[in-house]
Amino acid sequence: MNHRRLGQSPIYVSDICMGTMTFGSQTDEKMSMRILDQSFEAGINFFDTAENYPVPPDTKWVGRTEEIVGKWLKTKDRDAIILATKVSGPSHGWVTSSQRAGMTAVDRHNIIRAIEASLKRLDTDYIDLYQTHWPDHGTGFDETMETLDELVRAGKVRVTGCSNESSWGLMKSLEASRRLGVTRYQTIQNNFSMNNRRFEDDLAQICRREGVSLIPYSPLAGGVLSGKYNNGQTPHGARFSRYIELGGRQEIMASRFVNPKSLASTEKFMAIAAEAEMSVVTMATAWSKQHHFVASTIVGVSHEDQLPEILAASDLELDATLMKKIDKVTREIMYPMG
Repeated sequence: MNHRRLGQSPIYVSDICMGTMTFGSQTDEKMSMRILDQSFEAGINFFDTAENYPVPPDTKWVGRTEEIVGKWLKTKDRDAIILATKVSGPSHGWVTSSQRAGMTAVDRHNIIRAIEASLKRLDTDYIDLYQTHWPDHGTGFDETMETLDELVRAGKVRVTGCSNESSWGLMKSLEASRRLGVTRYQTIQNNFSMNNRRFEDDLAQICRREGVSLIPYSPLAGGVLSGKYNNGQTPHGARFSRYIELGGRQEIMASRFVNPKSLASTEKFMAIAAEAEMSVVTMATAWSKQHHFVASTIVGVSHEDQLPEILAASDLELDATLMKKIDKVTREIMYPMG
């Protein structure tokens, strides 16, 4: 397992990170523990969670993921684990948090309450990487960054990052940190996959020039790149099968990931992987890691049986010919996720 630096921080992480957003909902505690153990034994030292997990957000189980991760953390040397979690963004927009009665924001009040609750659930006294889960452009950037700086100075957080952020929001945050002389975002956690390469349009340049690392989530495009939704399939228990049934926001999200263009590109990627005699899951994971602005790719599984194909990408580098074939599909089917 290779290791890379998070931004300009002193923290090095495995280039595969285990995401935990299904732990406590789709994945029960026993299976979650097995996934965490096997990931660690394979060389993964970087684990990502959030105060609003598991998904889909629901008050009946909110916070359960952090509790499971905290329980597992007690079985390991804490210094050997790089732990990331997140404070919810504002609940008056696209996402409504199940925390704090759906009245969340990224102001001082919410950040302080969120970190104290996360530390308790995770049963630890510090977080290695603390992230804002989604942007709150209505709250002043100064207040957000100054509050995060308080947490760093108090020893409760080592470094900070953002998630689902725009180019404008990332630059405004970095500018506020420079002007105030406070902690800066070292990472950005955004969606990035062979089916969604929008990050390369603009944000990749910011990462290069400002020394910020991408820790991409959904390298399998929410599982779509595995091919399980092709040919009209809606697998029982699969995330987007459930989201379609739920309707509303969840169904809209599902349609972004599962649509005619995304399924067409997936079919082409599966053919490329088959020709290269590898799993498309392995190829997609390796492709995500193979970008100089990426520090660690966040993967997620709901069952231990899904781990081998992902871990097969640990030391894999796709050759130039294979990368060109993937790029060709991108040109033929542009922006399959919109």
